[in-house]
Order: sequence, then structure tokens, then C-alpha cells
Amino acid sequence: MFDEFKENLIKFITSRAVMVCGVLILLASIMIYRLFSLQIINGEYYLDSFKLRIKKEKSIPAARGNIYDRNGNLLAYNELANSVTIEDVYKSGSGKNKKINATLDKLIEIIEKNGDSVDQDFNIIINDSGNYEFTVEGNSLLRFLADVYGHASVNDLKYEEKTKSATEVVDDLCKTYGIGSNEVEDDNSTFTPRLGYTPDRALKILNVRFNMAANSYQKYIDTIVASDVSDKTVADVMENSESLTGVSINESTARKYVDSVYFSQVLGYTGKVSEDELAELVLTNPSYGINDTVGKSGIEQAMESVLQGKKGSETVYVDNTGQVIETSNYVDSVAGNDVYLTIDKDLTEACYNIIEQSLAGILVSKIQNVKTYTYTSASSSSNIVIPIYDVYFAMFDNDVININHLSAKDANENEQAVYAAFVEKNENVLEQIKTELNEKKTPYDQLSKEYQWYMSHIAAMLYSNGILDTSKVDREDSMYIAWTTDETISLAEYLKYAIAMNWIDVSKLEIDNQYADSEQIFNQIVTYTSKVLETDYDFQTRMYKYLLLDGYISGTQVCDVLLEQEAVTLDEDELSLWQRSGESAYSFMINRIQKLDITPAQLALDPCTGSMVITDVNTGDVLALVSYPGYDNNMMANGVDAAYYAKLRSDKSNPLYNYATQQKTAPGSTFKMISSTAGLNEGVITTDSIIYCNGIFDKLDHPPKCWVYPRAHGGLNVTGGIRNSCNVFFYEVGYRLGISGDSYKSDVGLEKIAKYVDLYGLTEKSGIEIAESEPQISNQDSVRTAIGQGNQAYTTVGLARYVTTVANSGTCYNLTLVDKTTDSNGNLLEENSAEIRSTIDMPDSYWNAIHLGMRQVVQDKPYYTNLGVNVAGKTGTAQESANRPNHSLFVCYAPYEKPEIAIATRIANGYTSAYAAQITKDALVYYFDLMDEDEIISGTAQTLQDGAINAD
Repeated sequence: MFDEFKENLIKFITSRAVMVCGVLILLASIMIYRLFSLQIINGEYYLDSFKLRIKKEKSIPAARGNIYDRNGNLLAYNELANSVTIEDVYKSGSGKNKKINATLDKLIEIIEKNGDSVDQDFNIIINDSGNYEFTVEGNSLLRFLADVYGHASVNDLKYEEKTKSATEVVDDLCKTYGIGSNEVEDDNSTFTPRLGYTPDRALKILNVRFNMAANSYQKYIDTIVASDVSDKTVADVMENSESLTGVSINESTARKYVDSVYFSQVLGYTGKVSEDELAELVLTNPSYGINDTVGKSGIEQAMESVLQGKKGSETVYVDNTGQVIETSNYVDSVAGNDVYLTIDKDLTEACYNIIEQSLAGILVSKIQNVKTYTYTSASSSSNIVIPIYDVYFAMFDNDVININHLSAKDANENEQAVYAAFVEKNENVLEQIKTELNEKKTPYDQLSKEYQWYMSHIAAMLYSNGILDTSKVDREDSMYIAWTTDETISLAEYLKYAIAMNWIDVSKLEIDNQYADSEQIFNQIVTYTSKVLETDYDFQTRMYKYLLLDGYISGTQVCDVLLEQEAVTLDEDELSLWQRSGESAYSFMINRIQKLDITPAQLALDPCTGSMVITDVNTGDVLALVSYPGYDNNMMANGVDAAYYAKLRSDKSNPLYNYATQQKTAPGSTFKMISSTAGLNEGVITTDSIIYCNGIFDKLDHPPKCWVYPRAHGGLNVTGGIRNSCNVFFYEVGYRLGISGDSYKSDVGLEKIAKYVDLYGLTEKSGIEIAESEPQISNQDSVRTAIGQGNQAYTTVGLARYVTTVANSGTCYNLTLVDKTTDSNGNLLEENSAEIRSTIDMPDSYWNAIHLGMRQVVQDKPYYTNLGVNVAGKTGTAQESANRPNHSLFVCYAPYEKPEIAIATRIANGYTSAYAAQITKDALVYYFDLMDEDEIISGTAQTLQDGAINAD
């Protein structure tokens, strides 16, 4: 039995089935063991070995330092924000451009749908006419073009690259990045740039693509598409992440400015570093990179090295899908240092508001209910009036009324009526221009004012667009003079002559035949002109002026459109009165200006700008530096809002311009303290010298007059000369300074005057840390230079340094805006103070004579009576154009007995120096707390007195 069992067992074991099963079990065991070894024992090792690991050193941006005023009030800070970025994780190949562009198109749609904007730091924008336009010029434009066309130096640019229009540059780049489409499917030879995209969308995609190219398309390097986006945008981007390849949301910081409009000119703003800026910055700090944010202007730029913190770093490992799989070697960033300025936030805001409400008051006093004002030989710069129709037109001309919305589908009744009138006018004018060029050819001086403007505009456009080649035009040519100066020929005659003289760049015209005759070229110019004018924003806007003057649009319609577009709002009582036709359009507009519903900056009529600088006379600190109007630099930082920037560039009040540091005009009679100093120190007068004024200075061939002529001041000493601002007194001083031997030599006088101009600091910039224009010293006529004329011109901040030197009797400071710097924890790093630039050593009797004259100037102003603080000052009037109001200036210091502050105020085209003096008075009242703030800053137009005892 046992043998039988054994035999069966052997048969079973040795059977084919059992042997196969055994082999299978063995193989399965081996496989299980191997899998266990691979996945459990050595799984992590093999996983790491399998994955593509790319090591990348990533920089961690540092928080920018804060900016404070002298009292610790916050002016600029950082706020946590989200930004939308894109990485180039796209596979190379023929379809790469199409995929990136499609992603960006969808991404931009999401961003803008939620009210956010795409960052645009490209040097091309879309202007009001809907055309592409460069935002830089000169060397900056050449540098940009060199970057576009891949040249290391601007010297490598070809002529055709240098002369490309903005549209041509956009199209060239769109071809490079495939932003467009084929006219015939699958036929790349028919590719058309921007086809399938709006001009705006194409530019935005191009902007991102250009920035990605600047990163050399390095994988895992972010390119910012939009900064400081809303939570809704974040949510939408995350929701669509699967179709938005390479797009992510990154935490970042956004630069914020407090009460930005008041300090925009001083603080400036931040933005992405340019190639030129980067090249300069890396010389002192190699850690700067192409994606860094830096100060672009103002204190942000001047104090860049202080405000910019120290970057952190970490090592990042990413896989072949772009996912981060490991980080190491983390080094945290160090926040930038804080900057404390010398300016007083509250004082600056008060002065800005004082200027704005005073400008409104001047405008209200000058606006009259008439259609036009014609300047004649009997007119003067002090009695120019502003027709109400200029105010109506300003609503169109300075974009208070949105002209583009007039033709919108949801346009209101009055908008539609105004647009209908425009359409008819536009068609008629374009037809008349063609007739004028082709048939009538009326000499310029025989055209109506309207058509003179059109023809001048066409000529300027042809020059600007390169059709008329300025490098070839001979300005001494008789026909050129006949067109520009004599105005005795028509534009058609001038253009035909220009063609004959080869002044036309035919390559800019659509002419197939290179041997085209002059008539063909002229016809093409006419065709080109008509085509351009159809979208020319300035040309179309101008037509509203003539629609108003000719009665096709009424002032009432203008007011109604303002209400329909919600450019202004009325309280219930006034709205009811207006709807009942109980208020005229004239009264409506005057009320808007009085209530500052429409500001002087929006009107952009003379005067619409102003500046004021207040200094501490004993330290050289700038307490307030005000330029009106300002702008919202929050819209410029964290990625420029292109639409806002375009609006600022086209704004006729030019808010991007710092009127306190960049505008230069003649100083007028504010210069007379320098002339007094020169006369006294050079010994041509003493404090007791009497000079007689009979109203005219007759020692020159063309005798200049005193401002009081035909009256006269009589005998005056230097104090009386300053008090009465007597031109004849200072003509005589300038004349005596020029005496060499027995004859008068202007150059001798100019040299002596320049010596004291330099001692007062007016031969160079004032010392403040932000950008400032160079002063212009007079080199013409020492007699007229002595009263502040000649060809000299100074900034408001330069005049502030000068009057500061007068106030403290001879100490000229290099002014400063920076008080101190601290680290982010408030620990003092460096204390700053103004340096003494020069000193003027004069006997006290000389200073006393000058100070007394300035004190008497103010004592003669009725609006300074019983002020509560004694003030010494000097008015000044500077004429720049015979048919525009004079510039209004006033410099002063207070208290007279022991000066604390000095002030320089300029109101460009401000009619009379009395206005600048009254504006300054309100600033003094605020500073010395002589009245409740609500009484000084009413928020409505401030009525000013027209005249004063001393008109200069």
C-alpha cells in the first residue's frame, strides 16, 4: 500500500501539469520578489532616477522699502497681491507660436473680463486715433528698435529699421511671433500680421511675447502678464488651468501710493527695468535681473539703491512636466530700507488744493458768454478773455466728453444728435479738402481760420509721418518761406514744389511705379491724406470746435452730453432746474467750474497749471514741492495701465510734466534782488543812491519803458526800486554794470550779473534728488536782464533756492527732499541734511535795504493786510507770448523779523503776479495756522483780486 502511494505520488509530481505549475509558481514568486524590491525596497531610488530632474536657482524678490513724509506719514508702501504669469513650457515646433498665442488670447480675455488689465511696458501704445504710436523718441527709440531687431548696438541698425513706423514694427514682431493668420488656409505665404485680432489684443499679446523673448525663453522663468489682479481673476485662471498651459498665479507685492495725485511728481512710480536701466544698475549691484521692478522716476528712481532690498534665493528641482519636486538651500530676502522725506504731507496737499481752487477762480473771472475772442494790437496779456465756446470745445478737446461713445450702440439721445452733426460735418470737410487740394488751391492767407487750421494740420502730419522729409527740406528756399512765413501760397502749390525738389519720400506712399511722375505722386499724397484724416483723432476733434461756432451743436447739448456720460453730476435741485430749462448752458458750465466738478486741468485752458515750492530757510529742506495737475501713479506702477497712460500723454494739461522742477520761464521782477545785490557789491549804487524814473529809459537806441509808463516813479533808492518794482531803476543798474571805460558794453554787465546769479545758485540745478531742468542764464542785454528779462529762464524750485538765500541773508543751500533713511525695523541708517553750496557776504545795511524793499512790496498788497504774520516778498510777471496771458510769479519769506520758510509760486499763463501773490498768501495762512482749514480750502473756486498797487 505504501509502495502504491509512493508510486502515485511520484507520478503526480513528475506529471507534466505539476511541473508546469511549479515552474509558474516559481516565476510568479520571482516576479513578486522583484516587484517588491523595485517598488518597496528601492522604489524611491528608482522613481528619482526615472524622473527628469532639472536644477534651477530661483531668486526671491525682496519687499521694497516704504516712503514717509517728515512726520512719519506713509506715502508709498507694498501690499500683498496676486499676479498672473506664464512660463514657456511649450514644446518646440511649427505649432508652438499658435499655441502660445491662443493661450494668451484666452488668458487676456479672462483678465479683462474681470476688470483687470494686462501689464504693458512696451514702447508702443494705441493713441486716440486708434493707431500705433511710439512712447519714446531719440536715443531711447533707437535703443528700443535695436532690441526689436536683435542688434547689440544702435549703430548696427539699418536705415530702414531706424525709420520704421510703430505700425511697421508691430507687424514685423507679429510675423516673428506668429500673431496673425494665413489668408489662405495652410498657405504660410499668405500670413497676415494681426489678422484675426483687434489692434489692441494683438499689441497685448505681442507685449507678453516680447517680454518672454527678453527672458530668452528659459524654461521655468515666469513672465508677468498682469499684476495685482482681483480674486475673481485668480479663481477664473485656476478654473481654466488645464487649458492655460504654463499659466499660474504667483503671490507678489504691489506698490501703493497714498493720496497719489498730490505726490505723483515727487514720488514717481515703479516699473519693469529696461535694458538701459539694467545695464547701469548692474554696474553697482550685479544681482539685478531683467524681470526686476525698479524706480522709474521721482524719489522711487533717485533712491533706488536704498529702497531696493536684497533678494533671497532657493534651489528648485522640477520634472519634465514643469512641476516642482524639491526645494532646498532657501535663503530669505531682506526688505529694502525706508526713506523719510523732508516734505510735509498735509502742507503739500493743502497747497495743491489751494492752487486748484485758485486756478478755477481765475478761469471763472475770465470766462465770458461770447463765441470768440480776437487778439488785436489794442489787446494786452492782462485782459485776454476766455469765450464760453472755448469751454464747450474743451470738453471735447481734452476728453472730458468721451467722443468714441457718441457713436456707441448704447449712446443716449444727445450723444446721437451730436454724432450725427459730426458725421455730416466730417464728410463735408473731407470733400472740401480734396477740392481745395485738387482744384481751388486757395492761398493760405485767403482761407478761413477753419481751413487754415486743416491745411496746417495736414502739413504737420505729412512731416510727422515722413512723407515730407525734413532732412531734405531747404528752409531758406523762397517757396518754403512763402508757405511757412509769408503764407501766400496754397498747400497744393507747396506740395507740388516739394515733389519737384525731391523733398517727398515716395517709399512711404503706395506707388507701384518707381518712375511715377509728379502728378501721380501728388494724387497719391491726396489719397494718403484723405485716408489718414478719416482716423485722425486731433483732426476729428477739431471739427467739434467749428460745429459749435457754426451753431450745429449747442452749448446746451454739450451740457446734456456731460450729464448723459456722467462726466458731471448735479444735486437734485440743480438737476431739476436744468431739466426745466431754468439754467443757461453758460451758467451750467460756470457752476461746474466753481464747484470743481470740472477742474482747471480738465479744461486745459490758460491758466490750468501751477507750481509751488516751500523751503525751510535755515536748513535747506524742501517742505512742499507741488506741481498741478498731478496723476494717479498707482495706475503706472505694478504694470502700466496702457489706456490710462495714453490718456495722460494726450492730456493737454500735461500732468506727467513736473511744473515745479521742469518748467522754466523768465523770472520777471522776482530777479530784482539779484540785480540789487550786483549793483551794491559792484559799487555802481549805494543804499542812498537815487535814480530817477521818468517812465522811459532813454540811454539805449530802442528805449525800454517802465511798467508804469506813461506815468513815472520819480526818484528812488534801492529799497524804493524793489518796492515799486521800477524797471527804469534796474535798467540803470544794468546799464551801470555794463560801463567799461567811457562806454556801455552789455557783455561786461552780463558777466557781473552772472557772478551774482551764481552766488544765488541759479547757474545750476537746485540740488533736489529728483529730475530737474538746467537753468538758462541770460547772455543778452544786461539792461533788460537786470529786470528779469533777457533770455534767462529758471524753474520754480530754482527760484525757491534763490529766495531762501535772500531770506537767510546769504546762505545758499543745495536743497534736499530726503530727511533720513532707516531699515525696515525703524533703525536709523543715515541722517541727511542740505549742504551749503555758497555764501554771499554783504554788509548788513545792504541786506536790510533789500529786505525792507521786499517787506514794503507786501505791505502795499491789500490782501496781505492784517494777515497775522509779517511777510516779505517780490512779485514778477514774465511774458512768453503776445497772445497768451503772462506768467505770474511770486517769491517770499516769513516771518519778516525771523524767517522760517521761503516760498516760490509760479502760475503759468496766470495773467498777473497779483494772483500768484494771493495763492501764496493762502499757503502762508495754512502754514502758520492763521485760519481754520475749511476756510482756506473750500473745495470750490477761490475768487482772487485782479489788481494791486504794484502791478509787477
